[in-house]
Amino acid sequence: MSANNEIRASSPANTWMRLMKTTWTWFHKLGSPKWFYAIGGRLLPWLASAAFLLLLAGMAWGLAFAPEDYQQGNSFRIIYIHVPAAMLAQSCYVLLAVAGVVGLVWKMKLADVALQCAAPIGAWMTAVALLTGAIWGKPTWGSWWVWDARLTSMLILLFLYFGIIALGQAIGNRDSSARACAVLAIVGVVNIPIIKYSVQWWNTLHQGATFTLTEKPAMPAEMWLPLLLTVLGFYCFFGAVLLMRMRLELLRREARASWVKEEIMHSLGRETIR
Repeated sequence: MSANNEIRASSPANTWMRLMKTTWTWFHKLGSPKWFYAIGGRLLPWLASAAFLLLLAGMAWGLAFAPEDYQQGNSFRIIYIHVPAAMLAQSCYVLLAVAGVVGLVWKMKLADVALQCAAPIGAWMTAVALLTGAIWGKPTWGSWWVWDARLTSMLILLFLYFGIIALGQAIGNRDSSARACAVLAIVGVVNIPIIKYSVQWWNTLHQGATFTLTEKPAMPAEMWLPLLLTVLGFYCFFGAVLLMRMRLELLRREARASWVKEEIMHSLGRETIR
């Protein structure tokens, strides 16, 4: 009898149920401001250090030591800023949409914090992508700007970011502001596949993806490896800045909570010891 119970307990269905229960518990724990603040504080220095090292190595390698492009010469080197910024701008908006869904469905206040704090970072990355794209386009296309499908959809992405930021600041009621920003983020995410596949769907001047996970890069390794480092560095930088902004926003929103007062007293105690 006990052997049958052990077999049932170790069945794939029971294992899956335990995994789902653990994931669900962790998911709700992540929504705790106090727990997130503590975890964020531990992750922040690691992400900041990784961002510094990856960006330093990638930028130095790409800008100084990578070979020239056989067609574009040295002008192609702006790719080491343009591509990571463009990728991060799109990924950040997907994060906003996910946070919007979590906020609307599960009513997690931390989701709104993530949405509000990530939107300005995404807007800056989009602006950097558009600016560096214009600088790259001048010697390549002979023009600073063309109404290319990829460029136009990226410009729309910037306006979506501006809309979310404006909504968050214009609506005084926090719950109403969170719902409005979440809806706009979810609706606007339809622009992301348009950006990604615009080169395939329409006849554009913009080139396709520089490299993907499913295909061998067209560039030689000494050109795409530093690009990979800068992409990883940009994402680590984004993670560090987002955690920093979210932790500050949590302190502001939870200023009257007991755990915030304890954290402040603990920090003051550490400073006094120093």
